[in-house]
Amino acid sequence: MTVRRDFREPARCRTDLVIGREELFTTAREQLASGGSVLLHGPAGIGKSTVLRALAEEYGATAHTVLRCSATESESHLPFLALADLLGLVLDDVAPRLPTAQRTALESALTGRGESSLLRDGLALRLAVLSALRALAERGPVLVVADDLQWLDPASAELLGFAARRLEGTTVQLLCAVRTDGPDSQEYDRQLRACPPDTTAVRLGPLSHTQVARLLDHRGHGGLPRSTVREIHRTSGGNPLFALELGRALADGPTPPRPGEPLPVPTSLRALVLSRLDMLSVEARRTLLVASAGARPTTTLLHAAGRENAEAECAQAAELGLLATGPEDPAVRFAHPLISAALYAEAPAHERRAAHAALSTAAFDPIERARHLALASTGTDPEVAARLAEAAALARDRGAPSVAAQLGLLAARHTPACSPPGPDERRLQAAEDAITSGDLDLARDIAREVLTGSTVPAERVRAWIIVIDTAGHTMAEVDAAFPQALADAGDDPRLLALVHYQLAWRALIVQGDFTEAREAAAHAAELAARGADRRTELLALAFQAQTETLMGHPEAPRTIQRALKEPQDPRVSCHHNGAGSARFRWLVMGDQLAEARIAVTGLLREVRRRGSVESEVHFLRGLAETELLAGHCGRALDLAGESLRLARDSGIGETASAVISSLAEASGGDVDRALSLAREAAHQAEEDGDQMYLSRALGALGYAQLVAGDPAGTVRSLRHVRRLELALGITDPARGRWQGDLAEALVRIGEPAEAQDVLDVSREHALRLGRESVLAVLDRSEALVRAAHGDRDAAIAQLTSAQDRLGKLGYGLEEARAAFALARLRGRHLGPTAFDEAARIFRRCRALPWLRQVEQARTAPEPDRAPAAPAAMDALEGLAAMERQVAALVMEGATNREIAARLFVSVKTVEATLTRVYRKLGIRSRVDIVRLAAGRRAN
Repeated sequence: MTVRRDFREPARCRTDLVIGREELFTTAREQLASGGSVLLHGPAGIGKSTVLRALAEEYGATAHTVLRCSATESESHLPFLALADLLGLVLDDVAPRLPTAQRTALESALTGRGESSLLRDGLALRLAVLSALRALAERGPVLVVADDLQWLDPASAELLGFAARRLEGTTVQLLCAVRTDGPDSQEYDRQLRACPPDTTAVRLGPLSHTQVARLLDHRGHGGLPRSTVREIHRTSGGNPLFALELGRALADGPTPPRPGEPLPVPTSLRALVLSRLDMLSVEARRTLLVASAGARPTTTLLHAAGRENAEAECAQAAELGLLATGPEDPAVRFAHPLISAALYAEAPAHERRAAHAALSTAAFDPIERARHLALASTGTDPEVAARLAEAAALARDRGAPSVAAQLGLLAARHTPACSPPGPDERRLQAAEDAITSGDLDLARDIAREVLTGSTVPAERVRAWIIVIDTAGHTMAEVDAAFPQALADAGDDPRLLALVHYQLAWRALIVQGDFTEAREAAAHAAELAARGADRRTELLALAFQAQTETLMGHPEAPRTIQRALKEPQDPRVSCHHNGAGSARFRWLVMGDQLAEARIAVTGLLREVRRRGSVESEVHFLRGLAETELLAGHCGRALDLAGESLRLARDSGIGETASAVISSLAEASGGDVDRALSLAREAAHQAEEDGDQMYLSRALGALGYAQLVAGDPAGTVRSLRHVRRLELALGITDPARGRWQGDLAEALVRIGEPAEAQDVLDVSREHALRLGRESVLAVLDRSEALVRAAHGDRDAAIAQLTSAQDRLGKLGYGLEEARAAFALARLRGRHLGPTAFDEAARIFRRCRALPWLRQVEQARTAPEPDRAPAAPAAMDALEGLAAMERQVAALVMEGATNREIAARLFVSVKTVEATLTRVYRKLGIRSRVDIVRLAAGRRAN
């Protein structure tokens, strides 16, 4: 394939805009930095030139000389053209330094004066190019940048290859790009052999769906619906050039494609991928059109659709590179998805309808038959609409809600205006299927279209609910929808129940008022019961139960039982806001981790079967949370990462998934990434006005800061969480489990009194609710408070008890933290083995950041010190407890870092405490403390 010049990237390319190529960019950068050469290779349009320019721009600044050439197919027959591009501007500089024969041959080749050729002056020319590069290298590093090596004229390619193989030991580096069809292509082997021996070959592969979305957004096509972006990724095969051209065509087009139809392919790309189509026979081209219209074409399907010579015609297409089908392979696969889309777009409308008509009887799957029937038909037809609605229901049952949404839209298009169910009712069902599949943009667009034309109250309220639902945690942005929905609902209890259920969510997310949210949910359940709407009643009861659980409300168990009563609605039983989810939350907060794992695993399995993306994201987070509490950090890290990837791909639950990913990273992965994710989540929650998730995000940030060794940061974050939860009305300490971390951080910064206050308030609620694991964690933190007050024996006893209880409850990571605190408190005089138990449990949990802290504590040097004399301690009368302890350790010869480790505080806290000691004792330095103590002993 030939990429025309109008497809070329802009001349300059910032390295931060090489989207999706960060890892290979780093590989290439490191290779260049080490003095080696790089060969970029991959298919047309994959982004080689973009990466090449970014690397050249970045690394070229460090070179003394940069030589460039960029060949084209139309100029590849001109001898020495690429060589002239490379050396033409430096010829006057290097020519005087070459032997006469070499200089004459090179000047003749570059200027066109004389009769120079490889055949006549081969050795002289080869040596001249090599000598010229070496001469340039004597003055400083040389970078040769060559794009599209496959179009280099043969003479220049031969000369450059000859020199490249002999440049070892010089400061000449090559940065080249070549088009290849695969890693095993002959072109790739030939070009690699022509490069220096130390060349690293970097293959550019297709972009992922997320990377294509980022690319489109960066190039101004970020407003496309997610379903369209997914289709662009599929059709482009992840090729960035193709994706951008498809995105541009959609942005410039007057109307989007009909549901079920391929994307429109711009003329530029059609010419690019269909240049060989004219070499096909007319019948072979028709056979390929039928194949392009099918979802999973096979030769058997083509035969059933009336293509009698399918095998021979497919073989002809395969020889031309249009198909990638093997001789014994029954599947018909296009060499690239874009070929199929371009072939379909190129065909006249009547030929497309004929292809779909043939497939509507030939396809084996009823869903496929219905889709082809719709695309073969024009105008409204109640029979076609009914078959499409049946196919949509079948797709829904199979767990393919995105297919159901597309079929539902086709059904609406073919439904006559006056037939029941009407077109708007079918559109709304399609919108609800789109929500289930995670395509919120499509659902919102459908709902707004219905609101524009419908006057039926039930349809309008249903559409308003979809608009509100798709807002998610940005519900404040659709505040205007609520009064309009209430007005449309009138006094119908079924419709009012739907609106009041959403008002309960609004009270929680926008206002942060748990009490009002609970009351609105209870009212919605009552209205739904009056209107015999069991589905809405169950959702409202489940919401009420979850709210009461977080509030620590005594009615929570009874409400959960009401939500679990029969009859159940299968659409609610595994919904992320249903009774199953409420029960899972109750189990997790009640320390029943094994039962919680079983419950959430079953829910996750069912929502995956149904294809519900939002529920899948939610239950992945729930399972990750359960594994993290159980101390399975590696498993939690994998699950949280999967949840975050799916959330970002779908745009659903990104903040919540970033929170659990932060907690998992801080426990078992990369602490810096944990901090970044938590800050990202907090920023997003603040922008959304979501106080509930702001508290969750700040809780994750505080924990990550504690693991990172920043107790002051932890205190700032978790004090904010404490204020937020007080305002929200959240009293159950098992909701966020941040209280122990705040108390520990307060001890470390020298605020044991505040730490004790946090522990006392939290313990009261934990005792009332029977939260045994929370009580054990609070005891672990209280032991640190006691240690800070000098009550070492009581602290050790409390830590020993806390560790034992946490182990029995199955909280592996918290058990390990108790063992670590115990080892640090007992001191290193027991030897390195004092930390063995903590290391063993952290290793079992795969809690790598904590394990690194253990190793640091194990290897920290033991100070050589003697106990402070009683007389010296008398000099410290009048100091606060923490000040006395710090001063006493200074008298023993401990450094600030050693004091911090022994007292579980930060070095900054030690420094601040010493400043207060100096002021109170009227001295200026730690040396004065020792002198003061020595003077008291002498007296």
